[in-house]
Amino acid sequence: MFRFFIHYGIHLLVPVLIAFFFFKERRFKVILILLAGMLIDLDHLLADPIFDPNRCSIGFHPLHSYIAIIIYSVLPFFKWTRLLGLGLIIHIVADMVDCLLI
Repeated sequence: MFRFFIHYGIHLLVPVLIAFFFFKERRFKVILILLAGMLIDLDHLLADPIFDPNRCSIGFHPLHSYIAIIIYSVLPFFKWTRLLGLGLIIHIVADMVDCLLI
């Protein structure tokens, strides 16, 4: 249960807190963009079984691969992809913490 709250707390609370503290004038738009980083979990549909609570996503799913993580790490350096990149990095950090807690 602890792992569940930590994992989804990072997924959901961190984007909301970042938007409220750093993007006050457009917080709701920023929340939506940061939460869009969760869409990379669609690659779980390619796995069998789709959900395995004891599987580490990092390095297993295509959008959680190390090459993809490098690409996500570059996105915040560009104005047009900054927020999406930040959302993707938050997602990867949540999954990395989850892997450490397995």
